[in-house]
Amino acid sequence: MAHSNIEPKTRTRAKALRCELTKAEQEMWNLLRDFRPRGARFRRETPIGPYIADFAWLSAKIIIEVDGHSHETDDGKRHDEQRDAWLQSQGFNVLRFDNDQVLDNPDYLFVTLEAVLSRFLKPQAVTP
Repeated sequence: MAHSNIEPKTRTRAKALRCELTKAEQEMWNLLRDFRPRGARFRRETPIGPYIADFAWLSAKIIIEVDGHSHETDDGKRHDEQRDAWLQSQGFNVLRFDNDQVLDNPDYLFVTLEAVLSRFLKPQAVTP
């Protein structure tokens, strides 16, 4: 059954976006999948209300955005502020990373995500 607060147009756009990941989004997806064995269940291009989150772990209420150059414009920043405010009003924690951070510094990204996600993750299995 479809969620009643998601417009069909938004669902269609989200489905198309899942097929069109940027290089930075693909790298982020690969990184987020590394957290899956510890319980993280991120989804790609997920409709939430009138918006589409790049990556969302719905049960933990965490959204991760990978921002390209369009987010650096005044209009882009203003839109992101409005969007983040709405998502936060719905209880979501929104994390933003720009493309360069994702592509050029995956170790920093992993450590940052580990710190934020740690309270939701299962303990890492210790191998002898």
